[in-house]
Amino acid sequence: GLQRLQPPRFFPSTRASFPDRSRIMLRAAVERFGAHVAVGAGAAGAAAAAAVPTARCAKDEAKTVTPSFDPEALERGAKALREINSSPHAKNVIALSNEQERTKAAEAQAKQAEMQALAAQHATNTERVRWEEQRKTDEARAQQQAQIKEYEDQLARKRYNSEHEATRQRNAEMVKMQEDASQRQESLRRQTEEQIQQSRRETDRQKAEHERELIRAKSIAEAEGRIAENRANEDVIRRQMLARIEAETSKAMQLLQETLSTVGKGFSGLLEDKQRGAAFVGGITALAVGVYGAREGSRMGFRMLERYLGQPSLVRETSRNIWGFRPQAAQAATATAAQAGEGASAVAKASPGAGGILGDVVLRRNLESRVKHLAVATANTRKNSAPFRNVMLYGPPGTGKTMAAKRLARYSGLDYALMTGGDVAPLGADAVTRIHELFDWASTSRRGLLLFIDEADAFLAKRSGGVAASETAPGVRAALNALLYRTGELSRDVVLVVATNRPEDLDAAVLDRMDESLEFGLPDVEARQRMVRLYFDKLIARGEDAGDDAPAQGLLGAMGIGKGGKRGGGKKGTPIAVSADVDDAALKAVAEQTEGFSGREIAKMMASVQGEVYGSNAPELTLDILRGVVSHKVAEHAARGAGFGKK
Repeated sequence: GLQRLQPPRFFPSTRASFPDRSRIMLRAAVERFGAHVAVGAGAAGAAAAAAVPTARCAKDEAKTVTPSFDPEALERGAKALREINSSPHAKNVIALSNEQERTKAAEAQAKQAEMQALAAQHATNTERVRWEEQRKTDEARAQQQAQIKEYEDQLARKRYNSEHEATRQRNAEMVKMQEDASQRQESLRRQTEEQIQQSRRETDRQKAEHERELIRAKSIAEAEGRIAENRANEDVIRRQMLARIEAETSKAMQLLQETLSTVGKGFSGLLEDKQRGAAFVGGITALAVGVYGAREGSRMGFRMLERYLGQPSLVRETSRNIWGFRPQAAQAATATAAQAGEGASAVAKASPGAGGILGDVVLRRNLESRVKHLAVATANTRKNSAPFRNVMLYGPPGTGKTMAAKRLARYSGLDYALMTGGDVAPLGADAVTRIHELFDWASTSRRGLLLFIDEADAFLAKRSGGVAASETAPGVRAALNALLYRTGELSRDVVLVVATNRPEDLDAAVLDRMDESLEFGLPDVEARQRMVRLYFDKLIARGEDAGDDAPAQGLLGAMGIGKGGKRGGGKKGTPIAVSADVDDAALKAVAEQTEGFSGREIAKMMASVQGEVYGSNAPELTLDILRGVVSHKVAEHAARGAGFGKK
């Protein structure tokens, strides 16, 4: 049994591989014959595996035999091997073992092929990585070269800029040097020319002085010659003068004698014929009376005609005439007042259109309420026949003082007349007469008259200084005194309203005669929004004028005769198409941009927008056109406030 366990019979000669092969055989036996064979074979295999080294150690080195050797295990292993040998499947185990060896060899070849594939893949990856690194290196090199080129380009640009700047500075220095040289040449030329002119003037002066001396000497010589000649011919000249005087005297005496003889004969005839004498005296008397009466009568008639039919020369605009013709706005106000009743309620309800008392006049809310209250008070004063109060309106130009005065007169039921203080100074000494004629004409109004004096400081300035005190305008001071005389007492016929931009320049006596003072300041943002909307609707949307409604004028003015027939608004024009982007927000932005603008400036700005649209190819208002005109007007207003660049 021990001889069958020798390696050469079943396995290769390699001793070291015997345990592995025995284990393979044992595993195969277990798989084919079940667990009872596997247990025994396992024990036998273990004993065989342990016995072979023991035998080897006993043969080679006896000292290595362990004292704990168990022979039963060897016997069990041998028994298991005998069973395997005696089993009909022993050859199958060896065949199976060979098949497993071939399988392992195939697996080893597959693994070797796989390892070769992995090696090839690794080589491919290594090549790919190498090419990727090469590409990155090339890109880095190209980027570095590009950076070098860019840096060189920047250096070239800097060098070019520095050279250009140096060239520009050299050119500027050359231009400056040329300008300095030209200025020096010009100054030298001017000095030379001045010297030449001075030399010429000096030569001319000497020449003129020499000529004067010659003329003087010549005149003296001629005078002395004439004197000597007259002295030599004194007797002859005396006789000639006496003969001329005697001839003229005789001629005059003959003419006088003939005239006196003719007149004497005529008077003698009249005295002899009493009827002819009485007729002659009566005719002379009637002729004198007729000439004098016609002259005085025509003068008085013209005065009465001018008083009732015409208007004084100082009045620029009025709503009054003798036939009751009044502008449409004033008629509407009066008719509404008559329907609603007299007094405050009438004035409050008199609102043609949607304007109310002030109509299209836009003011600050607090000022608007004060003006309305003053209109109510004036209407009640007229109703109760009480004395009127005089009013002073002051503030910057273009804030609505004139328009408010006209509305105050219209909606209080009064006639009104507008004049300007600048018309008084050119009248000179005739200004006093014109002032008295103006107040006489105003006192004939049946409704009462509101006399509005615009630019009052032009002739109502302080007498201690200003225009009224100037020696070149003595008539202005006299006109001021005449106005003070006519306004010294309260009047039931005339309401005096003065407007000025400088109330501090008015005379103290004029200020003392003012019962109410209203300051018309620049509009705030809310008032500007209303003004922008108002003038936008008038000038752009409806194509109307920016002025007040119907102009106030007399009948002759309405017919185109005399003054006051051309002013005012209410005229119709062509409306302008508005794009959709010009909305309330855009108009609100315009009002916010125009801080510090007066009402007149806002109206003129909208007129400029209208003109800009008419000047464009397509007559349509766009947001760009509106913004452009507003920006220009804001810059113009700022420049005007800064004195147009003056320091």
